Amino acid sequence: MAKLVALTGNEALAHAVKQCRPDVIAMYPITPQTQIVEELAQFYADGEIDAELIAAESEHSAMAACIGASLTGARVFTASASQGIALMFEMLFVASSFRLPIVMGVSNRALNSPLNIWNDMSDTMGVRDSGWIQIYNQNAQESYHTIVQAFRIAEDKDALLPVMSCHDGFVISHATEGLELLDQEDIDDFLPPREAHIPIDVNNPVTVGCVGVPEYYPEIKVQQEVATQNSLKIIKKIFSDFNKRFDTNYEIISSYKMEDAEVALLTIGSLAGTAQDAVNKLRKEGKKIGLLKLRVFRPFPIKELQESLKNVKAIGVIDRNISFGSMGGALSMEVRSALYELKNRPHIMGFPTGLGGRDTRIEHFEKVSEILLKVAQKDKVEENYKVVGCRGPGCINVTYDGV
Repeated sequence: MAKLVALTGNEALAHAVKQCRPDVIAMYPITPQTQIVEELAQFYADGEIDAELIAAESEHSAMAACIGASLTGARVFTASASQGIALMFEMLFVASSFRLPIVMGVSNRALNSPLNIWNDMSDTMGVRDSGWIQIYNQNAQESYHTIVQAFRIAEDKDALLPVMSCHDGFVISHATEGLELLDQEDIDDFLPPREAHIPIDVNNPVTVGCVGVPEYYPEIKVQQEVATQNSLKIIKKIFSDFNKRFDTNYEIISSYKMEDAEVALLTIGSLAGTAQDAVNKLRKEGKKIGLLKLRVFRPFPIKELQESLKNVKAIGVIDRNISFGSMGGALSMEVRSALYELKNRPHIMGFPTGLGGRDTRIEHFEKVSEILLKVAQKDKVEENYKVVGCRGPGCINVTYDGV
């Protein structure tokens, strides 16, 4: 029977890691992720976790330790954020190229400069092409469940890819919520011990990470891309298995009031809750607006997105980062590319918001929705890109106390 508890998002994530029975945890602290590895270290000290804890000297070293441990067949976990992810950039590519099922918990945080410890997604969106599966969570319960799913996805013999499980820094990482913990026996049944594909063995030495000369390198990269694309089927299957076993409803893309929607908001992470409140308010006013919450960003679910948006006239893509020089954020670019081939594709507008932890409110989503509804009515659109919740020309701002 599930146990109801009150935990922060970071605590929930750490509890899930403990219940997944990792063999090796490589750690280095960074705000707002630190609480995850502090919790895991406390579990270890209390004898609640049987794993090798490695206190690395940097995030680069932490990921290097994860790579070495995973090569031996160990179940491996680490956690990071922001500059930590930037510092391990080189090793992220090594982990995915080696096809190692490492799981990393991420408390998303803005990248410098200026120094900012608050939330946006510039860190993980900045490494979106590193070959890692990326899953984004709306709340602590999702963060808890996703870790269990992530190990199962990563270790599937037809995937063998590292997974990032991401939640918004402070908004989720440090906010206490009520959630249900699963029974250990149920998790053990859902997530059996890892069966290593080709573990390294000192008695049978092999070369790992040798030079990829031009005569072989392209084929290796294509194999990695095929595996990443195929992993979407595996993710769907494991979500389905998890839903049946634990009575949940996880999907690649979740829809809300999309049946008759003329325009839609597309969100990622914790903003989905605020966006849903805005949709409810606008629906009461008779406005046909719906909401899509993207949960899996890599691999990008192109066909699923096309199916979800084929009947709307305009879509507002809500990013928590800016991809400089692209007139929008990373998610906005992906959506434009995914929908390009649709015969009657909707008008796509990019709305970066919440940068550096700036609050995004219901009123902001109302303003965005007003713009989208005008577009749906064939009114003239002068810009396809506006920053939300920012002072200055070309931005959408709502005045409220504290800003």
